[in-house]
Amino acid sequence: MKLAKTFTLAAAVALTTALASATAAGAETVTSAAGTVTQTASVAQDFKLMPGEKLAQGQSLRSQNGQYLLAQQDDGNLVLYQGKTALWHTATPTGLYTVMQDDGNLVTYDSAGKPVWNSGTAGNPGAWLAVQDDGNLVIYSKNHKPLWSPHSLVERLGPGKTLKANQLIKSRNGAYLLAMQGDGNLVLYRSNGLKALWSTKTGGKPGAVASMQSDGNFVLYRNGKAIWNTKTGGNPGAWLAVQDDGNVVVYSKSKKALWSRTTGRL
Repeated sequence: MKLAKTFTLAAAVALTTALASATAAGAETVTSAAGTVTQTASVAQDFKLMPGEKLAQGQSLRSQNGQYLLAQQDDGNLVLYQGKTALWHTATPTGLYTVMQDDGNLVTYDSAGKPVWNSGTAGNPGAWLAVQDDGNLVIYSKNHKPLWSPHSLVERLGPGKTLKANQLIKSRNGAYLLAMQGDGNLVLYRSNGLKALWSTKTGGKPGAVASMQSDGNFVLYRNGKAIWNTKTGGNPGAWLAVQDDGNVVVYSKSKKALWSRTTGRL
């Protein structure tokens, strides 16, 4: 991943060290090379950003296992780190703070109060952000359904690719999302209000993953055993699409529809 020139990795490392020191000392304010950390040790150790809460410059969230850090840096960037390695960033050199808004949108604002980045998840009041132990950054609805991740796919799942728990695919217009839920159910939602439109009815099978196989079959597996599939094998190169009209379709490599969530196998 090509990082923005505005990255200050040394500052983020210094921030991590400062936060660790603050935690050990129980201090509320620590000054380091990364700037001033004005948060309590308990906040520094928190892994969630709840509705109405914000991260100001020099503040951060940390995964419960301590391996991942989401930092609002003094250079304006909101950055997710694993140790010293930057995994994702907002590329916002003018960012002053990031807020988990009451409407469900995660937004970074500049000093003039102008939004410079957002997650596109408005319309979901009560949504919250989590820095997970697996390194994923996820916005969940108030009902614990995944709405957004920086690693979310757009529009399609290609041959040989998989969706793991709490990963999702969004339609290009952002109106629909297909979520591989932690309970094992694959669900299509309307993004605004998170209305469920369709599912594989495989809930109660945590740990399931969805695979767009190279043979053209789209399959849900749990512990290596298939629990649901589109019966579209024999079509190497096929891929799955989440369309702007809300349909989920498996297409052949020649763009012929093989299966859809509204009609089943074609």
